[in-house]
Amino acid sequence: MILVMLGAQGTGKGTVAKLLSKETSFPHISTGDMLREIASKGTDFGNEVKSLIDNGIFISDEMMAKILADRLNQSDAKEGAILDGFPRNLEQAKILDDILKERNEKVDLVVNLITPREELIERIEGRRICSNPTCKADFNLVLNPPKEDGICDKCHSPLKQRDDDSNREAIERRLATYDEKTKPVVDFYAKRGIVTTQEISKNINRFAAEAVMDILKLIEK
Repeated sequence: MILVMLGAQGTGKGTVAKLLSKETSFPHISTGDMLREIASKGTDFGNEVKSLIDNGIFISDEMMAKILADRLNQSDAKEGAILDGFPRNLEQAKILDDILKERNEKVDLVVNLITPREELIERIEGRRICSNPTCKADFNLVLNPPKEDGICDKCHSPLKQRDDDSNREAIERRLATYDEKTKPVVDFYAKRGIVTTQEISKNINRFAAEAVMDILKLIEK
């Protein structure tokens, strides 16, 4: 089974995807995490990717397609996967169809997460990640703050803010790009009848756990 997570940054795609992965055993494939790992290696390609990320610019469709196809060929994705960060536009949605067709697979369910814009910005600026590369636990100063300020609950290493989360202009560019490029992808999949829209917001006191429960019911059908 192939699940696609859609939603602007800060809606909680990663949190929902990780919870779903735990319940289903499908790997959570985050293109953002993969790109950040590439960017951290200090190679010419890694430095190029880092510059694009820091400035809120998306990676080319061709580059992302190759990275994703290679990841889907790994053994843990044999029974299914939860895709987080791809597709971001209509062209990528068509590319994903082609990738999956070669594997005799298709997108089975699309989870569209929505959250009010100001709340999104607050969440993105509040994201923190463990500086320990073997831990990489993530926290949010708004939704799930660490027990001790600036310290990872799991390994007690210092927490850090991602470079691309500290620049409000870059955040707003990413959100604007999402509005322009990614929302049409929701319509693309809605025509197939495979989209479930889940609102996650403190305004209605509904968070990731509640959304996951509803999504699991759809998976089990």
